[in-house]
Amino acid sequence: MITIIVVSILLILYVWYMTIIKRKNQYMEALSGVDVQLTKRHDLIPNVLKIAKKFMEHEKSLITEVTALRSKTPHNYQHNDTKEVSEYFKMSNEMASKMADLFIQVENYPDLKSNESMLQAQLTYNEVEGHISAARRFYNASTTELNNSIQIFPGNIIAKLTNAKVMPFYQADKAHKKVIDANTIL
Repeated sequence: MITIIVVSILLILYVWYMTIIKRKNQYMEALSGVDVQLTKRHDLIPNVLKIAKKFMEHEKSLITEVTALRSKTPHNYQHNDTKEVSEYFKMSNEMASKMADLFIQVENYPDLKSNESMLQAQLTYNEVEGHISAARRFYNASTTELNNSIQIFPGNIIAKLTNAKVMPFYQADKAHKKVIDANTIL
């Protein structure tokens, strides 16, 4: 009888261990998916800037800011370090904000706005942003599963064996959470 109880407990602990490992790997896959999409955006930005630069003589400072921010965006960070992942997401949000500013400025240039290359670049950029959004949703779902499995007993004990940590959720920055006043746009 004691043997059955001990074997049952060990089996439960092993299953929980496997679950944590599986969810940790799923989290890493989700974060990698975000990386892939952000890399697509990162690679697309120089093309958008080259097209815009031809037309937007007065917005050189904005183009320079986007270029500088792009070069500061980290690509080699520790995927299991909560601080580095959070910083990576912060830089991603800043880049999205600057690119939104750039596309708003494009509206002030009729020749640029109607330029075929710029239209295609904007469509591609919007498509990549949609993929980034989907990857972030998958990341947050995977993070929820991982965090739940390592915060609930006995997962909190087993997590130490797997080197699993509670990871941060992707959250929009403060600028994206602000209420938009339509009067300032119209």
